[in-house]
This record gives sequence, structure tokens and C-alpha cells, in this order.
Amino acid sequence: MPQLLNLSPDLLRAFITVVDCGGFSQAAEQLMRGQSAVSLQIKRLEDQIGVRLMERTPRNIALTPEGTLFLEDARALLRHNDDIVARYLEPEVSGSVRLGAPEDFATSHLPTVLARFSSRYPKVALEITCELTLDLVRRFKSGGLDMALIKQERGTGEMRRGSLRVWREPLVWVARSKETIQGDQSLPLAVSPDPCVYRRRAISALKKAGKSWRIAYTCGSLAGIHAAVRAGLGVAVLPKEMVPRDLTVLYDNTTGLPALEDTEIALVETASLSPAALLLRDYIVNELEHAKSA
Repeated sequence: MPQLLNLSPDLLRAFITVVDCGGFSQAAEQLMRGQSAVSLQIKRLEDQIGVRLMERTPRNIALTPEGTLFLEDARALLRHNDDIVARYLEPEVSGSVRLGAPEDFATSHLPTVLARFSSRYPKVALEITCELTLDLVRRFKSGGLDMALIKQERGTGEMRRGSLRVWREPLVWVARSKETIQGDQSLPLAVSPDPCVYRRRAISALKKAGKSWRIAYTCGSLAGIHAAVRAGLGVAVLPKEMVPRDLTVLYDNTTGLPALEDTEIALVETASLSPAALLLRDYIVNELEHAKSA
């Protein structure tokens, strides 16, 4: 019978932290250990599993192919460890939290995160509202939300003060096919009502490029925008990671469309959050940070 090997959560946490921080120095600060101690932990982990996980240089680190595969397993194992610890050792937290999020982001990135949170903290009741950013801001300012994930311009925006950027969105032009933009002097746009970050991005880029455009379809629903694009009524701007498979990305180098600057998702919160809301905020930020670095 082969000898069983127990992987230490401390070693896994050190490895993941080094990867997320991009080096040993920042990881040592976060783990509150000496840099040499963290380096020794990585060496012990590599010795245990018998593979080299990362290549080290004086300035940075790079995962080996084995390290890239191991990182996903390490995250899963450590997350399961932390869930067990939370279930039995953390103080029981209860209450309700009102969270707002844009429809596209809520349906693509949040479901798994929120499901894990609910499993870990079953006595916390989540109230999720999915709306346009404009409506989310209004609801938040009127006291209808404890926190909200909102789309805003990078480095600017009405709610920039006190907000925390948690996600960066590369944007692309999307159409039913390339034929949508052929034979039309003005580019037909399918957009959300103003003000909308994607709408402003599209119009600003077209103006700078000296290209003519027209608003062909306006809808406050993401499903409505998708339907309009599928019908060939217009071209939309969407986050690259959220383009439906049946739609075509119009890359600027082949269509002549101008490049689009990224936008960001920021988290805003009320001045005084409940213990349950604080847990949810930290959980969302940590999970999205891991997702970005995965």
C-alpha cells in the first residue's frame, strides 16, 4: 500500500500567496513571516510532491507547467479547508445583506461566489438586485442597498471616492456577423439608455476615429441587447469574457473599428456595514482577486 501524503494547509497558503502577490517579499508581508521562511515553505512543498512549482529570479517568479496545474488544485483544497474551519470555529453570523450588481456581471462571475458564501454562512440571507449601474447608484444612494458592484470609468466616476476596484473589463465590439457593418455608412449601435459606460465608450471611440454612427436600438435589458444584435439590428459593446457564443467579436484590426478602452467594476458600501455585510464584502473581494490571478 503506497504511503499517504498529507499536504499542509500552511504550505499551500504560502504557495498561493506568493503567486497572488507576484513574489516572496510581498507574500512574506501578507503572511507576516520572514522572506526566507516563506521561501523555505515553498521548498518543503516542492520536496513533498516531488515537482518544481516555480522558477525564481531576483525580480520575479514564474510558474512551471506543473505549478500552473497544481495552483488550481491547491486553491480548491485550501478553500475546502477554510470552509470547514469557518463552519466549526468561526462565530455564527446571521442577518441579511442587500447587494446590487450589474446584470451581466451578476450572471457571469457572481453565482459561484455567492453560492460558496451561502454554503459557508448559511444563516446570512442574501438579497441580490440586478439592474443597470444608473439604477444601482440611485438605489444605493437612497439607502436601498448595503453595497453595490457598479461599472465606472477607470480612475473617474461619480462614485469613485470610497469605492474599491474589484474587476477590470476589456471591451469588444459584437455583432451577429461582419455583414452587420457592411453597406451602412453609419454604424448602427445597440445600446443601453444614457448614462451607460459601454454606450459612452462606443460613442467616444467612434468620434475620436472620425466614424459616423447612429443609435439603432436602445434597451435597458441585457437580454434585449443580445436579441437586437442576434437579429442584426445593431452592433453592441460588451465585456470580452461575456460575449455569447453565437455572436461575433469584431476585432478592430480586421474591421476598422476603433479600439475600446477597458472599464472597471468597483464596489461601494455604506458607512456602517453589519458583521454579515462585512463578511460578504471581504469574501467577494478575495474570490474575485483569486479569479483574476487564476
